[in-house]
Amino acid sequence: MSDQVSSLENEIEQTRERLGATIDQLIYRASPKTIVRREIASVKAYFVDPSGAARKDSILKVAGGVVGAVALFVIVRKIVT
Repeated sequence: MSDQVSSLENEIEQTRERLGATIDQLIYRASPKTIVRREIASVKAYFVDPSGAARKDSILKVAGGVVGAVALFVIVRKIVT
């Protein structure tokens, strides 16, 4: 009987440790700083390849979109005024 109690106590302690580690990991993942770092890395990966060289095709797509949006804004303003 003592062995069963000891075994259960060990199992409960191991479960507590796993839950504690899981909670710590969730807190880390949900932290605003971690989310910002993850998003910055994602954006950087879009514009820079793993070797550190710029991804010109991605940069040109974004630049073209910005130029198109500005041109549309200017045209709409001229039409409205």
